[in-house]
Amino acid sequence: MTKAPYTAPLSFKEKVGYGVGDMASNFYMGFFSLFLLYYYTDVYGISAAAAATMLLVTKFIDAISDPAMGLLADRTSTKWGKYRPYLLWVAIPYALLGYLLFLGPEFGDTGKLIFAYVSYSLVMLAYTAINVPYSGLMAVIHPESRERTKAAQFRFIFASAGSLVVGASAKPLVEFLGGGDELLGFRLTIIIFAILSVAVFWYTFAVTKERVIPKNHDASIKEDLSALLSNKSWLILVCTGIFIVVGLVARFASIAYYTKYYMGDDGVNIFLWMDQTTLIISCGLLGQLFGALITPFLVKHVEKHRLMFGINLIHAILLLFGFTISPDNLTLTVVVHTLGIVTFGIAITLLFTMYTDCVEYGEWKTGCNSAGLTVSASMFSLKLGSAIGGALPGFILAYFGFIANQNQSPESIEGIRFMFNLLPAIFFLSGAILILFYKIDRQLLATIESDLAKRRI
Repeated sequence: MTKAPYTAPLSFKEKVGYGVGDMASNFYMGFFSLFLLYYYTDVYGISAAAAATMLLVTKFIDAISDPAMGLLADRTSTKWGKYRPYLLWVAIPYALLGYLLFLGPEFGDTGKLIFAYVSYSLVMLAYTAINVPYSGLMAVIHPESRERTKAAQFRFIFASAGSLVVGASAKPLVEFLGGGDELLGFRLTIIIFAILSVAVFWYTFAVTKERVIPKNHDASIKEDLSALLSNKSWLILVCTGIFIVVGLVARFASIAYYTKYYMGDDGVNIFLWMDQTTLIISCGLLGQLFGALITPFLVKHVEKHRLMFGINLIHAILLLFGFTISPDNLTLTVVVHTLGIVTFGIAITLLFTMYTDCVEYGEWKTGCNSAGLTVSASMFSLKLGSAIGGALPGFILAYFGFIANQNQSPESIEGIRFMFNLLPAIFFLSGAILILFYKIDRQLLATIESDLAKRRI
């Protein structure tokens, strides 16, 4: 007997189509995580403390826009579904605002900072408007957790691939296109990633479907928020996500400083087109891709929250060891960094499958599917983690007396070492401990899926 279309497995084409959507997101977010703080301090000429403050202050906008976007998506009804239409509508504004972020006009010190606040806030609003619906789509792409886990695997395979493309090509592109002018190089490089992002988002829209059709969303906003906040496993998952994203982004934002000022990277190619910085970034992101690939195999044998605990603990231990590595030992630095990012590839893939499990748990408990709100609030937590992770190195640089494009003091070098290794280790260890309190296990999820399948008939 063939399965009804409702429960038929996702096709390879659709899993790829869904997955590449996060590649489009990471053409920007990977670029920002790796180079935005460096761009502000060493290229655009904003102080480290001012740039770090900006990255944090602008998150107050996200605190409103992310849940608002989720509530809006949940209440959207079109012939294309609730979530897919935003991939079509927002792609071009998203691309244009990414270009604006690196326009780099000469406005004087105060004007530059104002421009950074405005342009960064706008591109984050566009990111919210396209990525919240994209993330919500995974909760309705299939009714079974097994198939959603496969979709999440493809998502983070392509997310890792997108970050890898950025990590391997962005710095060389900036140098090549800028011809020695880094500001021009950043401006031209983001155009390439903007065009690619539009094309990929439109492809995701074209090949995906919304199979789970929730009933009309009649609950009030207050009821939605109350139900979400009563979901304890979701709250634990959100806080865990914040910790691990802070750790990851803090390390990524520190790489350019660590290699330039501690390891003495002078930009000379040491492998193909790669200097030390590009090599470390690229190997790490290959590790993230590998982590995403092996996650479904690991999930078959280990409960998701126990696996999350183990890999974050391992990452923290690797980072503590990384603090002891000498600046001339490039090989060991690459190996330790890559192994750490393998664990993050597993963690981030797990995180989003667990978020959709929380969506189903909430529907099971309340009778209301609020995928958009649940995922948008989750996305805000990740953006908050990203902002904190991106800002903390800036504050640490300022505290230890960092001066851009100068020989650094011993104190400044110690600050760079701390923010590259010890700071991320603290956050990964915190995430490992917190996830132990998560309660949605394999047995409960099977009961939830069985009950929801009966309700949806």
